[in-house]
Amino acid sequence: MKPIAFSREETKAITGEIQDYFREELDQDIAAFPAEMLLAFFAERIGPYFYNRGLYDARDVLAKRMDDLNEAILGLEQRTKFLR
Repeated sequence: MKPIAFSREETKAITGEIQDYFREELDQDIAAFPAEMLLAFFAERIGPYFYNRGLYDARDVLAKRMDDLNEAILGLEQRTKFLR
């Protein structure tokens, strides 16, 4: 798997979210560089958990759609003397 990478604009937005969280929830200020380091840690170590969860959720949605499609196709089947 290739590493999780964000554009410069995404990094800036996420870093701002981290700084806001520290300020609002922890009543602490965190500079941009430490916030970027924290983001890099989460992207490298924690990100794969979120990534995999997204894959599992996508797989479940796809499986449900495939089941629905299979039922729709079976609904098109014509009656014959041949039985499965």
